[in-house]
Amino acid sequence: MIEEILILDFGSQYTQLIARKIRELHVYCEIVPFNFPIEEARSKNLKGLVLSGGPASVLADDAFFCDPAYFDMGLPILGICYGLQLIGITMGGELQRSRSREYGPAMLTPTETSLLFDDIEEPSRVWMSHGDSLDKLPPGFINIGRTSQVEHSAIANRDKKIYGLQFHPEVYHTQNGKQILSNFLFKICKAAGDWTMESFIEDSVKRIREMAGRSRVLCAVSGGVDSSVCALLLSKAVGKNLVAVFVNNGLLRKDEDTAVIKELADLNVDIRAVDASDIFLSRLKGVIDPEEKRKIIGRTFIEIFDEKAKELGQIDFLAQGTLYPDVIESVSFKGPSATIKSHHNVGGLPEKMDLKLIEPLRELFKDEVRALGGKLGLKQELLMRHPFPGPGLAVRILGEITQERLELVREADAIFIQSLRDFNYYDKVWQAFCVLLPVQAVGVMGDERTYENVLALRAVSSTDGMTADWSRLPEDLLEHVSSTIVNKIKGINRVVYDISSKPPATIEWE
Repeated sequence: MIEEILILDFGSQYTQLIARKIRELHVYCEIVPFNFPIEEARSKNLKGLVLSGGPASVLADDAFFCDPAYFDMGLPILGICYGLQLIGITMGGELQRSRSREYGPAMLTPTETSLLFDDIEEPSRVWMSHGDSLDKLPPGFINIGRTSQVEHSAIANRDKKIYGLQFHPEVYHTQNGKQILSNFLFKICKAAGDWTMESFIEDSVKRIREMAGRSRVLCAVSGGVDSSVCALLLSKAVGKNLVAVFVNNGLLRKDEDTAVIKELADLNVDIRAVDASDIFLSRLKGVIDPEEKRKIIGRTFIEIFDEKAKELGQIDFLAQGTLYPDVIESVSFKGPSATIKSHHNVGGLPEKMDLKLIEPLRELFKDEVRALGGKLGLKQELLMRHPFPGPGLAVRILGEITQERLELVREADAIFIQSLRDFNYYDKVWQAFCVLLPVQAVGVMGDERTYENVLALRAVSSTDGMTADWSRLPEDLLEHVSSTIVNKIKGINRVVYDISSKPPATIEWE
């Protein structure tokens, strides 16, 4: 049974970063809501607990509290920001309500020798983001670090192995944050650090076989990295009992259907093609709400896969390449974090469907999926392909979806991607695409006045899609893309570049 760190989520915007940093240290971790049943926690092979930060005050009437029994499990605990304050008030300390929020860098000075601060510089820069602070230590705790503004910036109960940090070690701005997390994992929790892609493959194959048995599995393939890796992992687990189905929903990138089928067939995956573009486009006619688009697409996919399963004979399982960010952004079961948007392969599924669901990648981030694909033998060209949303171009056309508008954005996207390749920038950005806006602008082409569509270019840098910064593409590249699109595609006369980061924006526009 794989050893694990459990992260109780109290709604921090940084909770996913905690998970990423821990996994980078080869220790498996899972984010669960703050009110996760302790009985379920006891069934896991836990090495320690992390209490995340959160936007609320522990002193508020509606503050989030975990089951106090977590503090009696005998496991090492690390409380971060809200987590420190929760430890303080739960175990007998006192908090001081702040009139203003402290946000930004501070210098931490250790006050006592502690395993948590082994091998860190003194003093070191940390990142604060909090309102309240601990005023009186709980019994059994000592102060192990302070800043100029916060006396109890780090606390410890050595006997119970419970630690609290008022700052965020998981963010880039904290100078020795990764070392602090490493100290907690290996010197305090005594984790083995043996969670690797090889161990993930072994564990996943075992779980898939236990779930599917000798049943046949239908895998939904879109041509992106996620579904391709999902298909290869399933092929390793169930062999000839896997049937991969590629559905052309009419919302794909240029020439994607033929390219995808060939790529997967070359990997010895049994792949069947279904052209359902007319069905999807008819159901999306007149729909402009992005959430409704996603849900229509999700429901239609399931209907088609149900029909295909019946054609193929007895098939009991549907597999799809849902990732951790999909789950986190789609639903708030992970804790009090707000739902951002539903994904067609999460929020768009009908409550009842004939096929049982297998999602072997749902606890992985994108870069972890790429590492997994490499271990499974996926070609580098496919591995490093930019992410493409399940709803496809439907969420890159703001407003109504028509065949004419699809062709505009499809041709523009092909020009943008090819230009990135020509300028050797394709592998330097995480994701790039075009968005057709529901506005028109005046232009002049030749001696004639035009009134045509506006197109936005979007390119971002990221590691996992949870946060992203807009890419600083060179001006000559942007100029080339803009002029090529306007000159070659009738119907677009203005091109703009999106310079929004995530947060506050999302990567996709819908």
